[in-house]
Amino acid sequence: MKTRAVRLYGKKDLRLESFDLPAIKADEILVQIISDSICMSSYKAAVLGPDHKRVPKDVAEHPIIIGHEMAGNIVEVGSKWQAQFMPGEKFAMQPALNYKGSMDSPGYSYRYCGGAATYAILPQEVMELGCLLKYEGDAYYDASLAEPMSCIIGAFHASYHTDMGSYDHRMGIVPGGKLAILAGAGPMGLGAIDYALHSDRRPGMIVVTDVDQAKIARAQTIFSPAEVKKDGIELVFVNTTGIGDIPKYLKELTGGTGFDDVHVYAPVRAVVEQADQILGRDGCLNFFAGPTDTAFSGLLNYYNVHYNAAHVMGTTGGNTNDMIESLRLTEKNLINPAVMVTHIGGIDSVAKATLTLPELPGGKKLIYTGIDMELTAIEDFAAKGEINPHFAKLAEITSRYKGLWSAEAEKYLLKHW
Repeated sequence: MKTRAVRLYGKKDLRLESFDLPAIKADEILVQIISDSICMSSYKAAVLGPDHKRVPKDVAEHPIIIGHEMAGNIVEVGSKWQAQFMPGEKFAMQPALNYKGSMDSPGYSYRYCGGAATYAILPQEVMELGCLLKYEGDAYYDASLAEPMSCIIGAFHASYHTDMGSYDHRMGIVPGGKLAILAGAGPMGLGAIDYALHSDRRPGMIVVTDVDQAKIARAQTIFSPAEVKKDGIELVFVNTTGIGDIPKYLKELTGGTGFDDVHVYAPVRAVVEQADQILGRDGCLNFFAGPTDTAFSGLLNYYNVHYNAAHVMGTTGGNTNDMIESLRLTEKNLINPAVMVTHIGGIDSVAKATLTLPELPGGKKLIYTGIDMELTAIEDFAAKGEINPHFAKLAEITSRYKGLWSAEAEKYLLKHW
């Protein structure tokens, strides 16, 4: 089977190539990749190359396929797994394997398994660990985005609280409590808002901060505070630009109590320190955004840690149960991962987009690996439609969904591009 894939050979050395995959072994599965979204973790791996903890040292001689937020169809099943999986089934995958203590992971470590490809071979450990997940939803992109959504869900589950005089941890954000999502108008923050509004532990108040008014305006269009209020949740968006004392301002929104849960979505010292200062008693701070600076630090009020039961933690990635929850919520149309997506592209746009990801505007970059297409912002579809009628049709479709990508848009793209 011939595949077309983006492979990593070394630091900032990504190449789109066509090559033959070997025949699958009895304990492997051949899959067709339909969609794969680009993660900042892929950028880190591409920049660091063999210095990345998940990338093999011999990547120059044995390049790996990048991409780990993949979804597609099962094509061929090795004899070991034929009682569990069948050709034609849709799949999603949890890439955080942690197999027997190894850091190896699809999209970082494998020669034939990664999302930025037309076809890939899943190694046996993916199935052995239960990380190949069946998906029965309508659109492939929802299954691709289940991985980043699982990271968000994991953060919500990992937050914890205690009762005075007890050391028992109550896991999860406080139901009916006060939640702050700082630097939260980006793609992952929007996913967090969506999950908070539709999870089984919905807060009573959600305050979302950012410094980019355009992002805030888009978030308000997707999540109308007036509509959310009808469901009994107070949703407040705050542009912190120009606010003198940000912690004081944010705490006043809570009536002076502070927040039960604070999630930080940008590795910025000022934001982390704001998070610490707005915690209420028994408040839990989740530092969600992973920094690239190994010396990243900020001031923390240890008096509050001791006397105010302030909790500080961080999460990276979600587990398989988190991803299953994401898939089931999506299948039931309870959450819409499309809120994270701002750009659509083909496999020929992957290398450049991955290497320039921090500089690219907007949110998630969603890739359809079976096509060639310049990475294009959804908001630019109409302008490009003046020349290309397919973009005009995509603009028409997305306009009916608050400017968001949709199953209808995906089906049109896959049929006509």
